[in-house]
Amino acid sequence: MKEVNAYYPVNGRIVLHIDMNAFYCSVHEAEEPETYKGKPSAVAGSVEQRRGILVTASYAARASGIRTGMQVREALKLCPELLLIQPDFALYREYSRRFIRIVESYTPLVQVMSIDECYADITGSKQFGTPIDIAKMMQRRIMEELSLPCSIGLAPNKLLAKVASDMLKPNGLTVLRRRDVPRMLWDKPCGYMYGIGSKTAAKLNKLGIHTLGQLAKADERLLSDRFGIMGAALIRAANGMDDSPVNPAREPSKSIGHTTTLPANISSFEESSRIFLNIADQVCRRLRKQEMVASTIQITIRDPGMKTITRSQTLDTPTDDVREVYKSACKLFQTHWKEGSEIRLLGITLQGLERKASAAQQLDLFSYEEAPKRDKLLATMDRLRDKFGESSLLTAGMLGDDPSALIRDHKRRGTSLQKDLLWTEKPASDEEELDS
Repeated sequence: MKEVNAYYPVNGRIVLHIDMNAFYCSVHEAEEPETYKGKPSAVAGSVEQRRGILVTASYAARASGIRTGMQVREALKLCPELLLIQPDFALYREYSRRFIRIVESYTPLVQVMSIDECYADITGSKQFGTPIDIAKMMQRRIMEELSLPCSIGLAPNKLLAKVASDMLKPNGLTVLRRRDVPRMLWDKPCGYMYGIGSKTAAKLNKLGIHTLGQLAKADERLLSDRFGIMGAALIRAANGMDDSPVNPAREPSKSIGHTTTLPANISSFEESSRIFLNIADQVCRRLRKQEMVASTIQITIRDPGMKTITRSQTLDTPTDDVREVYKSACKLFQTHWKEGSEIRLLGITLQGLERKASAAQQLDLFSYEEAPKRDKLLATMDRLRDKFGESSLLTAGMLGDDPSALIRDHKRRGTSLQKDLLWTEKPASDEEELDS
């Protein structure tokens, strides 16, 4: 044990970033190795997308030039033998839960970032061996038990752990220490650092700062004048500094939303209202699962020319009721969109979220009497749908064959960042559900 202690800091942290490689395709390989293992494959978009877009591609496909976000027809030109896979988000979520459980068997300090990545603070896990021992054990178990490859970054903080996990894929293990930063990172462009986007990198370039080494030594006053409080943060990042802890708490959402791209343009209020009803139904379901209410309703409208507008309304009383959300969405739509104008995409986002138990509600006498009845009815309906499926209780207005009806199919839709469906049951130690 004394020998193992030498690998752990007296002060400071040891953080892992575990990143599943080509996760969706790897899950299908694990499920059907005889069909997909070692072959070029790609998950081809959600059922709600009008155009065939690749969500992810296997490493065999990437070797042929296939990339995430590529259109299906373009990918098939590059790789005619490409196997296209219908997404199965229920399956992805199950594998996600299983790999997270493996990570949590080594430390309770696990912060889930998305369906296919997490941070783990193993500073207090020396009983399992050295940090590299633990990382190798996690990686080996994830492969042996789930048949999934993953890359792991090992570092003294979350920032460097994230950067390290991207350095060697697939199935890589990279150690990145603070003292390694000048040698391994300073010759890289600013945009190489996690958290520095293309727009920020372009602004840095205009200041004559092109590499992370130049950024690390930049004049803080110059950057503060240009970027405000973010100026100092940029310099700290370039020096590999990050004090943020691995936070295992599942924090409540700041917003909950959903958009749907339509298979064909629509232009009537009747068609739009049915789509809004289906979207409102599902976002309110997600809201109630987190035991929250929303005070602001925002709609998103996109036309065929990709012009997008958002409009919002703040309610007098926070709500989790689909009727209120639907009514507000339709009112916003009728106020801000010309009847007959073509629409490509519609969405609803709930904002101004707060805990329902602590939300102040201004109720008149009628509402005061009716609110408990309504809440009981909604709770009963939610339990029935949890048990028998999202389509077991519908209003007539929800019926249709457009993609908005398909958002109830949690098997076939989702994103890597939508975390509220990762857990079908609430963990004993946590009463909140996750959301993107």
